[in-house]
Amino acid sequence: MSTSRTQRRAAVIGTGLIGGSIGLALQKQGWWVIGSDDCPRTAAQALACGALNELGPPEHVEITFIATPVGAIASQARKALASNTGLVTDVGSVKASIVAEVDNRRFVGGHPMAGSEQEGIAGARADLFQNAVWVLTPTHQTTDESLVQTRSVVASLGADVISLAPQRHDALVAVVSHVPHLTAATLMALADDRSEEHRAMLRLAAGGFRDMTRVASGHPGIWPDICDENADAICATLDRFIASLGEVRGLVAKGDRAGLLALLEQARRARSHLPYGLQREVELSEVRLAVFDRPGELARITSLTTDIGINIYDLEIAHSIEGSRGVAIMVVESAETHNLLAALQAQGYAPSVRSLAATSAT
Repeated sequence: MSTSRTQRRAAVIGTGLIGGSIGLALQKQGWWVIGSDDCPRTAAQALACGALNELGPPEHVEITFIATPVGAIASQARKALASNTGLVTDVGSVKASIVAEVDNRRFVGGHPMAGSEQEGIAGARADLFQNAVWVLTPTHQTTDESLVQTRSVVASLGADVISLAPQRHDALVAVVSHVPHLTAATLMALADDRSEEHRAMLRLAAGGFRDMTRVASGHPGIWPDICDENADAICATLDRFIASLGEVRGLVAKGDRAGLLALLEQARRARSHLPYGLQREVELSEVRLAVFDRPGELARITSLTTDIGINIYDLEIAHSIEGSRGVAIMVVESAETHNLLAALQAQGYAPSVRSLAATSAT
């Protein structure tokens, strides 16, 4: 089987759950996908199940996705950058150390916040990234073209793409992913340690306990690398969590019903505000602003929109034929334009806005 001359080509290095799902999703969008894995059997399974069109190195491709364990990402990214002139991104859940090691204008760090109850290539699905948050972590070294093109490919897979500085990503993901996983694992181990003493304990484990410890069923092999690479942020979050648990213990020990109720109400209120990625009709507007044509400019702007909670539905940059400026064009929800314009103006930009036809935010 051969690819047509007009078919876009991508590569996937590492064909487990995430890499396999990327391959399936890319093919659904019409890409020809080349891939490889350190385990030949896994690569063969990816080819057999249709996650890859062919096996091979990342040559003559527009974009390469590195989907290996965190500890191997930087070296694989450098190899991919050396073997072709296309873009390279990754899917690791730690970003600061990786982008520091790679530091290339064509590399954009990434992290899809998606997963499955099934492990490995057997759990791969073309729709795994539908409405899932996919973080990109551009730096001052990243060119605007690299960010825009990477964002376009990722968004085409159905993901909700946001930009964060690498260090900010690591601090936030320690709170929402890394420490919750370690907490679930610790609680599950605690119950298991006591199950010999109290045989009825695990038979009683239902409802809330199963929900809270569900993530502990994930593949343990990836976590030593993650904890090594993000140790500072994880330890800082664990310190805060341990201190907070101490405060909760104090409320329970003192019988402080009012304090305990206030904590539980705060938690319930915050939980109800978590986004769920529901489809809805929205009115969109196009925001334009002149920007300096220099690396890192678009990264600063997209990180700003993330900080103020505004979703970018589409993004492009038009270069001026004269001078050193370009025009960034962002499509956002019309209801959010006031906040976005105010934030941009506070940073010295002079944005303009025009309304677009209402559309469905799918």
